[in-house]
Amino acid sequence: MTFAKLGLIEPLLRALQHLDYNTPTPVQAQAIPAVLAGRDLMAAAQTGTGKTAGFALPVLQRLTMEGAKVASNSIRALVLVPTRELAEQVHANIREYAEHLPLSTYAVYGGVSINPQMMQLRRGVDLLVATPGRLLDLYRQNAVKFGQVQMLVLDEADRMLDLGFAEELQAVYAALPRKRQTLLFSATFSDEIRVLAGLALIDPVSVQVSPRNTAATTVKQWVVPVDKKRKPELFMHLLRKQRWSQVLVFAKTRNGVDQLVERLREEGVNADGIHGDRPQATRQRALDSFKAREVQILVATDVAARGLDIDDLPLVVNFDLPIVAEDYIHRIGRTGRAGNTGEAISLVCADEVNMLAAIETLTRKVLPRHEEPDFVPDHRVPETDANGQVVKKPKKPKKPKESSAKRGLGRWMDSAENITEPLVKPVRRVPTFNGGPKKRKP
Repeated sequence: MTFAKLGLIEPLLRALQHLDYNTPTPVQAQAIPAVLAGRDLMAAAQTGTGKTAGFALPVLQRLTMEGAKVASNSIRALVLVPTRELAEQVHANIREYAEHLPLSTYAVYGGVSINPQMMQLRRGVDLLVATPGRLLDLYRQNAVKFGQVQMLVLDEADRMLDLGFAEELQAVYAALPRKRQTLLFSATFSDEIRVLAGLALIDPVSVQVSPRNTAATTVKQWVVPVDKKRKPELFMHLLRKQRWSQVLVFAKTRNGVDQLVERLREEGVNADGIHGDRPQATRQRALDSFKAREVQILVATDVAARGLDIDDLPLVVNFDLPIVAEDYIHRIGRTGRAGNTGEAISLVCADEVNMLAAIETLTRKVLPRHEEPDFVPDHRVPETDANGQVVKKPKKPKKPKESSAKRGLGRWMDSAENITEPLVKPVRRVPTFNGGPKKRKP
């Protein structure tokens, strides 16, 4: 199978050749013909399998072939993504694909000034990549109009529909033309998300090229049990022992990111961090430095878990397990991409066992445990079974309580052969004095 056989036009094929894209991935092979045919689409595939090209290439081709001129402050195709970093990355990929096409593309997101974005949109944009919040800000200020929108793409659709974007998406849906093509791409879809997504599509083609909610087989995964307070110490130990060259580390909170970065820098390690409280320019600079291998350790919250493409990243470390099990798949999907191999290590303490069980239930895989000799936890991480459920240790059997009736009957319930004392107490003899009982004085 080649891209030419999928029906792509020559300018796109030339761009793909320059990028050394030779053979379509399974999701691309199934998605591209469906999108070119104008069908709505719901596509599920493991992260790192080429979903961006799966929607961008046919969308760009349809925009080129239809050739309509975009009006001022208007757009013809809209790609919605959950994070700023993903907006930058998706737009960078689209620009590469569209190098030889007469199309304009742009990306808008929060965390930066809105004025340059408003200026750019005045000329009209054929394809716009956006985060929902900033898109609605622009729409409410009449900086962007949806009348010419022909295609809507939701990238990382499960997160877009599930985690805090429902209201924004409803507002976008209400403003878009009813007659449009809608594409949903993601690595994971819960049953609830599939029902909700189905409301936005008309007679969709469903593409599923791998088992649902599974991690890439190219990623070796394991768990290191440790007490919570010793996680930073264990991470520093593993960093030195294994001589890690480049590591993407995920922490649960923004404070956790800052504290680990500070600890690493105190130890002389070149580290930086990404989380929602940092300005977008700072976040992008940290990510670019990490991709260029100028930064050895990048610590991030889940803003870096979705869709980011880092060439040949060898290792992902879950300093904290994610609260949402699906995010584990996205996190470790930053390594082992495009057929490369990678490793994913999770530092797990006792109070994260339910999160671990949820991950193992989702992936249908028990993660092997490798204890580090000097870091065996005092608070043991309970074992989990093949279904990802916590295995509770059997309780010691309690001694049966005697019934009130038995307690009342006492030894009358015992068998005669077990009786070692007389059943009737001996009669106490009253002492006598001078041949008779002692009389009490009146």
